[in-house]
Amino acid sequence: MSAQSSSSNSHAPRVRILVLAGDGIGPEVIAEAIKVLRAVEGRFGHRFELTEDQIGGSAIDDFGTALRPATFALARRSDAVLFGAVGGPKWDDPRATVRPEQGILRLRSGLETFANLRPARMHPALVHLSPLRAEIVQGTDVLFVRELVAGTYFAKPKKLWQDAGGAWRAVDTCAYTEAQVERAVRVAFELARRRRRRLHVADKQNVMATSRLWRDVATRVAQSFPDVEFGAILADALAMHLLYRPTEFDVIVTDNLFGDILTDEAAALAGSMGLMPSASIGELRNPHGGYRGIYEPIHGTAPDIAGQGRANPVAAIQSLGMLLRYSLNLEQEAQAVAGAVDDVIARGLRTPDIARPGEPTVSTREMGSAIAAAVAGAAVPPPAPALAHA
Repeated sequence: MSAQSSSSNSHAPRVRILVLAGDGIGPEVIAEAIKVLRAVEGRFGHRFELTEDQIGGSAIDDFGTALRPATFALARRSDAVLFGAVGGPKWDDPRATVRPEQGILRLRSGLETFANLRPARMHPALVHLSPLRAEIVQGTDVLFVRELVAGTYFAKPKKLWQDAGGAWRAVDTCAYTEAQVERAVRVAFELARRRRRRLHVADKQNVMATSRLWRDVATRVAQSFPDVEFGAILADALAMHLLYRPTEFDVIVTDNLFGDILTDEAAALAGSMGLMPSASIGELRNPHGGYRGIYEPIHGTAPDIAGQGRANPVAAIQSLGMLLRYSLNLEQEAQAVAGAVDDVIARGLRTPDIARPGEPTVSTREMGSAIAAAVAGAAVPPPAPALAHA
């Protein structure tokens, strides 16, 4: 289904976005993100062309595959992909040859999205959600850049076997090339230039050869970004410092395994999975000069609350904000979305996952409508510098 937006400004350039809502609460939260996108469109005079398609479990049910070739072709022609979530109990058989997760994995691989961006930001009005003390977590705003397609999860050999004596043995290989490390590090430096211009590489260079490669490459690339303060930190030390002084970090780049672990820890800094967006980007650029990427909340399909209007749409809406910033270079519009989210939360609107016991809550639709209304009337700060192409 294709939906072309209407706009009073017929000369505004069109933007093509593929919407893949997926399964579970995916369609509910993505519907609210689209509602906010329409508010952005009306306020700023843009024209967004949306095409909706299926992925994951719903695509398996209707087409027998998690990602149709036609859907992938749409993704390649789009400026960005807005993604919900895939999976659920209906498709959980580990013996199945076709599984919902294959859809997003093929999409990431085909779009060559090697860098996963996951911001962890504590909303000032929600410090009570974090297990950390308010004075520690208040003001936290960290962007993690995790290498996504290499390292321990992909390198060979990877196997579990019994030796001649019957004892079990196992091996996982961690492998990186200089090019794989450099492209992730360069993306991180580019993004640091748009933020507070401070970047750390997290590794285990004291014990791992791959980490020594990460440290060496990051140190070399840093010379091309003299305007960004660069530091290196051991991944285990970073895990501790995030719990004691998270506000000292801005952008953190690391490998696939460490990134997986550290970004889950960072969820405690944000307070709720329902608040955490993400993006997967690569070197591919679109006609707007931004990254061609996939933007998705990290909370999954949450089948236990699907269809009940209890899901928090903020992570999906924040993912939309990242799409505006990183794929479309619309910094002013991205800040309007972020400001609207902050405004609505500051005014006390809460979905069940972020409410105190006994505190009144609103539905998924009510939260989305409130944020859209705030976007439509928000005071917009000055635009940030355009994305640098290093």
